Amino acid sequence: MSLAALERRVTTCRRCPRLVEWRERVAREKRAAYAGEEYWGRPVPGFGDPHARIYILGLAPAAHGGNRTGRVFTGDRSGDWLFASLHRTGFANQPTSLHAGDGLELHGAFVAAAVRCAPPANRPLPSERDNCLPYAAEELALIPSARVIVCLGGFAWDAALRIATTGDGARSLQPRPKFGHMAEFGLPSGRHLLGSYHPSQQNTFTGKLTEEMTDAVFVRASELAIR
Repeated sequence: MSLAALERRVTTCRRCPRLVEWRERVAREKRAAYAGEEYWGRPVPGFGDPHARIYILGLAPAAHGGNRTGRVFTGDRSGDWLFASLHRTGFANQPTSLHAGDGLELHGAFVAAAVRCAPPANRPLPSERDNCLPYAAEELALIPSARVIVCLGGFAWDAALRIATTGDGARSLQPRPKFGHMAEFGLPSGRHLLGSYHPSQQNTFTGKLTEEMTDAVFVRASELAIR
């Protein structure tokens, strides 16, 4: 299995009927501002450096972001915030992520979502999360260089813990480590979890998450990645 083969499987997935119906309806109806664009309307694969030291896990594509552009965290405000920080901290060659083919390259980082389809109200069901998590697990297996999983929000933190405690020889993590901004946890695999508030407008507009706080996450991720 290669990342390219996994991407082909991800982008043709139809495991979750509710998500299939929603993502395709959004792609047909569109937002007025993007009425002239052709929406992706399919599951959104991970994106980045196949030799990444840092694997960044978000929640799910935005209905008019990744579901429109076909690239994770691309074409929405959360992505603007995330990639600007990755640029400032040396992981991206440019601070913007507008559309696939815009020249964006990541160096040492790979970005993905726990759920690969845009969910209604940005709230995946537990069953939908569980259907999708094997894709992230396979990506991590295909990127053995990744030493740090940066979890954008509590949903991604929980997803990463679920990935870490499934499979042959895995064990439950008790007590279960709690999510928090800059929370750290060493996994049995030797990888590290690192928590960050999600770069949603709910957090960035209110000041709960600042640019300095986001940058500090990736600076710390760099430090953990070379341990």
